[in-house]
Amino acid sequence: MPPIVFVHGIAQEQLGPATLGQQWRTALSDGVWKSGAPAVAERLLRVPGQAGAVDAQMVFYADLFDPVDVQGGAANVAQLDVEEAALLEQLAEALLRRTAEGAGSAGDQQMARDELAWLSGSVGEEQGARNAARSALAALARLRWFAPFGMAVAQRFVARSLMQVTRYLTDPGLRTAVQERVAEQLGPDTQVVIGHSLGSVVAYEAVCRPGPAVPLLITLGSPLGLRSVIYDRLRPQPPRFPERVIRWVNVSAEDDVVAAVPDLTTLFAATKPALARFEGGVVVENGTAPHAATHYLTKQEVGRPVADVLGDAAV
Repeated sequence: MPPIVFVHGIAQEQLGPATLGQQWRTALSDGVWKSGAPAVAERLLRVPGQAGAVDAQMVFYADLFDPVDVQGGAANVAQLDVEEAALLEQLAEALLRRTAEGAGSAGDQQMARDELAWLSGSVGEEQGARNAARSALAALARLRWFAPFGMAVAQRFVARSLMQVTRYLTDPGLRTAVQERVAEQLGPDTQVVIGHSLGSVVAYEAVCRPGPAVPLLITLGSPLGLRSVIYDRLRPQPPRFPERVIRWVNVSAEDDVVAAVPDLTTLFAATKPALARFEGGVVVENGTAPHAATHYLTKQEVGRPVADVLGDAAV
């Protein structure tokens, strides 16, 4: 089993485990180097199998999503059942509220407030959950946060991404298949588990299952704190600090809309084992790509706890 396990987030279907894993490993090496541990950083860049190399494995699951989740768009939103469409609407509106309350630029914050006001006045019960979801998705895609994509691409990207979150939370078969892939990589040799975006939800649920101790869990750009949308649907219920985790570090960027609740302390600290450590609200600055996984991984706030664990491991 590899000492480091990566779990990716939404909209990664154009890549694969080798490409994505190499990107993350390189970025993490930079973060470890910035933390003042150049020897550990160098070990992350060695070829797996080489003396002293630190192996890392990307748990890839994007291929498990149905084509409807991968393609996204208004037509596919209309194919959702009532439960899925309602959850999609709640998720889109939650991200709009996160923006309105301070994430993103001042322009995006005002736009989000305007969109929320419009939604509350124009979306009635008779329109149905599917139309409501489409309206919330369109409103979210209009934010400048997604401007680099262009409007048409932004709407497809937002729909595809949030539909993948919705499918994971509502499709038991898909959820089980994803968890099985994570379980294949976790074992007695696992030192670090890092999950980004939806991958933070996947990673959290994986380490809540019985198994060997996990010295370090890092969640990046995580939506775990979204109460009715994510938190109340986590497994197990009620959610708790994973008993097998020795240290949990949750990192969010200032303008990361997806990290809707940047500090998870109040949600999980009460159930923390006495000897465990929990840094639930570490904040970083990710520049113009606040949700990018590689931007998170290059931060010393991520690299330092990884170096703490790997520095104690035998070379």
